[in-house]
Amino acid sequence: MSDKSPKSSMEHITTAAESKHSLIEDVFAIAIGTISVSVGVYLFQQAELMLGGVAGIALLANYVTGWKFGLLFFVINIPFYFFGIGGMGWRYIVRTFCAVAGMSLLVPALPGLLVITTIHPGFASLAGGSMIGLGLLVLFRHGAGLGGINILVYWLQNKHNFRAGYVQLGIDALILTAAAFVIDIEQLLWSIAGAIIFNLILGVNHKPGRYMGAS
Repeated sequence: MSDKSPKSSMEHITTAAESKHSLIEDVFAIAIGTISVSVGVYLFQQAELMLGGVAGIALLANYVTGWKFGLLFFVINIPFYFFGIGGMGWRYIVRTFCAVAGMSLLVPALPGLLVITTIHPGFASLAGGSMIGLGLLVLFRHGAGLGGINILVYWLQNKHNFRAGYVQLGIDALILTAAAFVIDIEQLLWSIAGAIIFNLILGVNHKPGRYMGAS
């Protein structure tokens, strides 16, 4: 039988709810989250799969033009920060900028650090989707993101009452539709499977009240 009284349990919950991440914890978590997402995107890139959001736009442009993913991802994100300054705060914008900059540098560097000679698109979808989902989960829990479309849909919801989820879904659908002209149907289906995987990770684990840490 547990010797914890209702009062001690409530004290434990209150303490957990009031706990905050230290600066070192935030820096460490944002670094780990950025590395995880970067490796996941790299696996998608090696299998020529697609993503939604700004990462998807950058990947699509990379496949079509051959321009570097890192530069495309960094530059495309820049205009979106202006939408988030008022609604999401400077702290979120600065942390997100650091994560975007880190990913922009790391993804192009990975071919020299992790050489992949062959990869099945199914494995890239499963492993890459898992790493992207887990990395985003870490970033979200430490007050950061990967900018771009997420900032835009949040701004549209606050300013014009658009439903963020529907707008995000519509934009991602347009990106994947455009990708259908660049990658084959098998790669497109594996891309959708990867998107389902990382969204399931976020949906199951990123819920109000489930995680008490704050930054």
